Amino acid sequence: MSKKDKRSKSQKRNEITKGIFTVLENGEGKSFNYKQIAEKLNITEGNGRNELIKKLVELKEKKRILEEGKGQYMAVPSTKSYHTGRVDITGRGNAYIIVEGLEDDVFVPFNKLKKAFHGDQVDVYIYPRRRGRKLEGEITKIIERKKTTFVGIVDLQKTFAFIRPTDHRMYTDIFVSLDKVGKANDGDKVIVKIVDWPEDRDSPMGEITEVLGKPGEHNTEIHSILAEYGLPYEFPLEVEHFADTLDTSIKEDEIAKRRDMRNVLTFTIDPRDAKDFDDALSFQKLDNGNYEIGVHIADVSHYLKTDTILDDEAYERATSVYLVDRVVPMLPEVLSNNACSLRPNEEKYTFSAIFELDENAILKSEWFGRTVINSNERFAYEEAQYIIENASGTIPKEVSIRGDGYNVDEEVVNATLTFDKLAKILREKRMISGAISFDKVEVRFNLNENSEPEGVYFKESKDANKLIEEFMLLANKKVAEFIGKQKPTKTFVYRIHDEPNEDKLMALNGIISRFGHSLNFKSKKDISDSLNKLLEDVRGKKEQNLVDTLAIRSMSKAIYTTDNIGHYGLAFDYYTHFTSPIRRYPDIMVHRLLQHYLDGGSTAKTEVYEEKCKHSSNMESLAASAERDSIKYMQIKFMEDHKDQEFIGVISGVTEWGIYVEIIENKCEGMVRIRDIKDDYYTFDDKEYAIIGEKTKKSYQLGDEVLVMVKNTDLMKRHLDFSLLGKA
Repeated sequence: MSKKDKRSKSQKRNEITKGIFTVLENGEGKSFNYKQIAEKLNITEGNGRNELIKKLVELKEKKRILEEGKGQYMAVPSTKSYHTGRVDITGRGNAYIIVEGLEDDVFVPFNKLKKAFHGDQVDVYIYPRRRGRKLEGEITKIIERKKTTFVGIVDLQKTFAFIRPTDHRMYTDIFVSLDKVGKANDGDKVIVKIVDWPEDRDSPMGEITEVLGKPGEHNTEIHSILAEYGLPYEFPLEVEHFADTLDTSIKEDEIAKRRDMRNVLTFTIDPRDAKDFDDALSFQKLDNGNYEIGVHIADVSHYLKTDTILDDEAYERATSVYLVDRVVPMLPEVLSNNACSLRPNEEKYTFSAIFELDENAILKSEWFGRTVINSNERFAYEEAQYIIENASGTIPKEVSIRGDGYNVDEEVVNATLTFDKLAKILREKRMISGAISFDKVEVRFNLNENSEPEGVYFKESKDANKLIEEFMLLANKKVAEFIGKQKPTKTFVYRIHDEPNEDKLMALNGIISRFGHSLNFKSKKDISDSLNKLLEDVRGKKEQNLVDTLAIRSMSKAIYTTDNIGHYGLAFDYYTHFTSPIRRYPDIMVHRLLQHYLDGGSTAKTEVYEEKCKHSSNMESLAASAERDSIKYMQIKFMEDHKDQEFIGVISGVTEWGIYVEIIENKCEGMVRIRDIKDDYYTFDDKEYAIIGEKTKKSYQLGDEVLVMVKNTDLMKRHLDFSLLGKA
């Protein structure tokens, strides 16, 4: 045999060795016999198969592979370099894998994604770290898809269709055969479900499950936002039918089991357009001069029984979703707007927290349990605010939600003023304890009958809003304390908020220093005090929304859990959600657990409730993202009609590809792309949070005021582009 032949055999052996490792390592923990490995490596002749068997035995003896059962081989699992994490796809198609416990995220280039999508849970192999370089690796296995349905546009061909996903983080189109297209037409916006992704295909295979409509149409785009997050926009017929068959009448035998509060002065204060009133306050002055304050919450759990399709649906939704033009409720209307809504002059079942407070808002006693109420009045926040500001019950027509002006009974006026006085004391105590006051400006739209935005306004939190907030906080806190302090410990649902990450606070401090502000890091109390001072100092200034947003981002995220660590932002050692069961499933869990323990029940299974808490936190996050997207969509729709107008904005973000600008008068945010600024060649300076011109040295820095004009609006991608006209 010639030297050349020998070298050829050596190369073949090396190729077989590499092939074995490729098959086994890509096998995602599965085992293979020699025939399966030969088939994958396309080894068909006898000599090649014999060489393969020899190499398998050799690698097994050297313990480089494992033999799992007779003739079944698999890769040796590594404990050092393999980790599990979540995929975060970047705008350029690469990814970072977020691994709990690792200080740095793991960079994975596009060609090492192994068909993983944004949000998937994956195993990642981390390469040995090179000095001065970031962590890099490759995905070895997809453990769980975050989602398998996507929103996209139909590109219909003669014999098949491609669906182009609208999510910019979805890097591949989806192949759909004609028999899976359904009633979709070319150009339609649809929901497509991925059913398979064969190894030899560039694109996954899917089927269209729903046609949303024509891109750009209002309902199509709103439904698209919900669909992108897997959120429903209507109830299944069987759930609606089940809800309609519920007996929602008030019965004497049920009233007899409850504390009867029907003759106590009670009223609701809500937004003027609210339909689901899930909380009411009652008031009476006691003979000892103290006040009995009742916080009455709709008794949803009386109607919503476990192990029913209605409860299953409510749990899956976990929250109502508040979009700019509609509410997608957690519960069908028969409950949310009728049976459970605490409407005036109707008897309602409630779950209540009743407190005795003295004139200094010091708690003297508390009681928790099921009640029945009959609300005397329903007020909008604006009406209650008028009473507080004027100490008068004469509500003028321009404030009234009843069409005309009207008069309120003196006892209601006195109750409202007392509520306001006590709430202000409670709030001051929270602030002294280290609570943080986030009163971020909320953008709202005036919509016409076609849901077109005609104007923008900002929701302000005034005394009437804060009055309700303080008593809801008191009820939530005291319910959590009542269960949380019991011995032996009982499983319960808490709302927790961890301390902020100091690195994020240091980064925030670097940014706000440009506006003349600073944080004090001496102690936990000093941090919260200086944060409150910052939020107060920027109120009404051009940088307010930017600073408010950055301050909120520096905070940890509040979540539901059975493991209580307290609530940093509220400065409470114990906190839960008890006061909104019409729109939040955790509140229903809290009601059920509270009644179970009031009845003397033993502790519930922690793992069951922890799983429900995780689901509820996840759904809350998805709903918040959908709500933000709907606001962004409506802002872009609003700006479409203002393309010829110049606006003053604040630079709210700086990146290597451009600057983000937020218009001061309407809070709409868009991007000025760096390539579109023609007076110089600008480069990104990450230390200065600025882009700087190479020739002129002109800079555009975070927080600068600039003059912009709308360049382009894209409703489908929810993207707004500005042209930069210069410094304001």
